[in-house]
Amino acid sequence: MSDTAPSRTTPEAPSGSEEYPAFPMRRAPGCPFDQPPGLRALQAEQPLAKVRLWNGRTAWLATRHAYHQALLGDPRLSADASLPGWPPASPGTAERVRRAPTILTMNDREHDRIRGMVDPSLTPERVAEIGPAVQEIVDGLIDDMLAGPKPADLVEAFAEPAAARAICRLLGVPPEGYGFLQRNTNLIVRHGSSPQDVGAANDAIIDYLYGLLDEKRAHPSDELLSTLAVEQVATGRLTRRDAAVTCALLLLAGHETTGNMIALGSLLLLQHPDQLAELRESDDPELITGAVEELLRYLNVPQMGRRRVALEDIELDGHTICAGDSVVVSGDMANRDPLVFPDPDRLDIHRDASRHVAFSWGVHQCPGRALVRLTLRTAYRTLYRRIPTLTLVAPVEELRFKEDNMVYGVYELPVTW
Repeated sequence: MSDTAPSRTTPEAPSGSEEYPAFPMRRAPGCPFDQPPGLRALQAEQPLAKVRLWNGRTAWLATRHAYHQALLGDPRLSADASLPGWPPASPGTAERVRRAPTILTMNDREHDRIRGMVDPSLTPERVAEIGPAVQEIVDGLIDDMLAGPKPADLVEAFAEPAAARAICRLLGVPPEGYGFLQRNTNLIVRHGSSPQDVGAANDAIIDYLYGLLDEKRAHPSDELLSTLAVEQVATGRLTRRDAAVTCALLLLAGHETTGNMIALGSLLLLQHPDQLAELRESDDPELITGAVEELLRYLNVPQMGRRRVALEDIELDGHTICAGDSVVVSGDMANRDPLVFPDPDRLDIHRDASRHVAFSWGVHQCPGRALVRLTLRTAYRTLYRRIPTLTLVAPVEELRFKEDNMVYGVYELPVTW
């Protein structure tokens, strides 16, 4: 990456920023699966446009698929959150990255160094080794649901714990830590959480992981925490803090994105009974694989965009992104780009959705994407087969959706069978 960087002095919010539309934007009432009308209008008319952020600062917002790939692959844009032009998604996000920068908000050299130590444990081949354990987790939660009262909340009874236990199994977090981690990650992604609460929750998770790293170093096993503790921290290649912060990121991202995808995807499929029936009755593994990719495209639950700052001037389709400018690249709008996905607002489990960018693009692609895919395939395939009469109890209009979170989803999903 270029050494050219914006000034280290944080400028004041620009005068006249009120003239730009505010981002993020709200979805239309009664349309929880559609992107906000304001974003759709920008994509059609101004796919690279200035918007106003929560702190009064302005940022370039990119809503086209081609821009998503061009910008996230451009070394003149930096994910380094220590640079003053980097745009945090909320006050809590600003506090969290100040206290504990992660591989998603580091400069390239540090990012590449740490990713090189973590990625070998997150390949599809390595993740597949815990496939039987994830299946056992999913089956156990469904057993408990079937034995419990009806109706049940699919979020609380199935989606969140399935996601949390799968990532904890990969890392090597014992069952007694599940509830603690789930409570703290939920608090971190909520926009209404104060910076102090977000910082405290983040610190609590890191402190907890410190203890686990020490334990794994003394008693090695085959999980990621043990691998990092023995092969990286003990040899001095990775600091204890970097290992804990990286695992905290995996916990946060793996739990929140996957849990919300399981619940929201189930709700969406219940609104498309023909496609749900096809998934339930098919023995074709390629169908469930393709359906997961289409659901990732269609829902794209991370809803705050990828955050960057320009290190140099960038010319893009007649616009100049100046050095120091903030940039937000919208993955959810890229995944609804009609230039790439014909009829993008239609769910089609037979669609070739392989070009979706739900896991971002470039060097900062989600490191845990193999586990997300494995967990989603297992959860969707097993839930609908074992509970073929799964039915939504409440009208969709009465459900509470997570427009106030970094990750979109539904707070409760009452179901019966």
